[in-house]
Amino acid sequence: MTYLLALDQGTSSSRSIVFDEAGRVVALAQRELPQVYPRPGWVEHDPMEIWHGQLATARQALASAGLGAGDIRAVGITNQRETTVLWNRRTGQPVHHAIVWQDRRAESTCVQLREQGHEALIQARTGLLIDAYFSGTKLKWLLDHVPGARAQAERGELAFGTIDSWLIWQLTGGASHATDVSNASRTMLFNVRTNQWDSELLDLLGIPASLMPEVKPSSAHYGEVRPELLGGAIAIGGVAGDQQSALFGQACFKAGLAKNTYGTGCFLLMHTGAQFQTSSNGLLTTSAAQTSAQTEFALEGSVFVGGAVVQWLRDGLNAIQGSAEVEALAQSVPDSGGVMMVPAFTGLGAPYWKPDARGTITGLTRGTTLAHIARAALESIAYQSAALLLAMSRDAVSAGAAPLAELRVDGGASINDLLMQFQADLLGIPVIRPAVTETTALGAAWLAGLSSGVYRGTDELSSLWRAERTFLPTLGTGRAAELMAQWEHAVRQTVLA
Repeated sequence: MTYLLALDQGTSSSRSIVFDEAGRVVALAQRELPQVYPRPGWVEHDPMEIWHGQLATARQALASAGLGAGDIRAVGITNQRETTVLWNRRTGQPVHHAIVWQDRRAESTCVQLREQGHEALIQARTGLLIDAYFSGTKLKWLLDHVPGARAQAERGELAFGTIDSWLIWQLTGGASHATDVSNASRTMLFNVRTNQWDSELLDLLGIPASLMPEVKPSSAHYGEVRPELLGGAIAIGGVAGDQQSALFGQACFKAGLAKNTYGTGCFLLMHTGAQFQTSSNGLLTTSAAQTSAQTEFALEGSVFVGGAVVQWLRDGLNAIQGSAEVEALAQSVPDSGGVMMVPAFTGLGAPYWKPDARGTITGLTRGTTLAHIARAALESIAYQSAALLLAMSRDAVSAGAAPLAELRVDGGASINDLLMQFQADLLGIPVIRPAVTETTALGAAWLAGLSSGVYRGTDELSSLWRAERTFLPTLGTGRAAELMAQWEHAVRQTVLA
């Protein structure tokens, strides 16, 4: 039997999963990652804690599976994407904590870039909107604020990377300083049309090119894990940012296939093929995981508050004791009774982009119960996702492609049958939940398996992907349109001014 090891380094935890060649989970280990909040709006991680925790879970997963390094054909890595690390090339030590993707400290740089009129240039080359979310402005902040960092960088003494590059460096003992196209595409420094670092954008932010990692396809040889770490040398054969890895793990290899990950927020990606396409509906264009030098793209949109609305019911309102209770409570009523909840706790993201929006509950009557509010909260996840998916379909149609035909789902909230059924009803297309829901880690394992010869190509991977359940729409299109119109009316009420 052939096995693959996936390292899944996320925002709140580091995980390692051993898969067999059929894509089945053999063993899993997980370790929580502490968050550091030095100031309001600032979020950091300790890079050494990330490294040591990830290595510990890899060792634990192998031990749980009863396997050694010789049983593992290759390692795949998937990671929180925009989190930024700067380290010393000689010592391998970080010069500062990692700045996490959620961190907003670089917003002043973004304001300056917008005021200088660079938005069109940056979107045309990177597919991204100017935002502190992305790595480039975080890296500029480190160079400007860590004593001596800029001088060291200009002497070629420092290396930059997102978490994948940091782990590759540590795993290979500094022999490989590399990243993949999907992670590079989230830096705001990478030309996604040419798959190269953009010298004009590097100059714009004052970033020396010597800092940057080599960019490779997502399925490629990234070096060898040092033998002393896992008991033997193992090839690192696949790397992708978490959302692109999930798209790959859902076997969405062709234009028109889409996935939605239902976590704290929701991340929707639709594969758009080899053509760069700028959204007319507030979505980002990003590089999909690539198995060769051929460019592949996806449209991406994020729902800020997905499963977090259930956490708010539990922790904010004390309406439920545990998150698992929400489905039974919501199912105790036939519908939301006209109640609409828009959980704009931190504004609304795509396709609305309303940072000043605030959460609302509308449609309350004397007959409204906690069950109606719970159902409206659950349904808000589906409404937000539907608005995003419908925007994606409009972009697809305007580009001459077919509208979305099905949606593949994963993430913690995808196990909620009521939510998945309502999602299918709103969209009017099948919603498909896979048999293996660890799609992010599976994508990394598959990418590693391709480069190491375990799989012949994506057609073979498509044959391995299995549906666990398909939710078919039961609402008429007219009724679904009415409900979406009610949702859009509720969204308009979230901004009072």
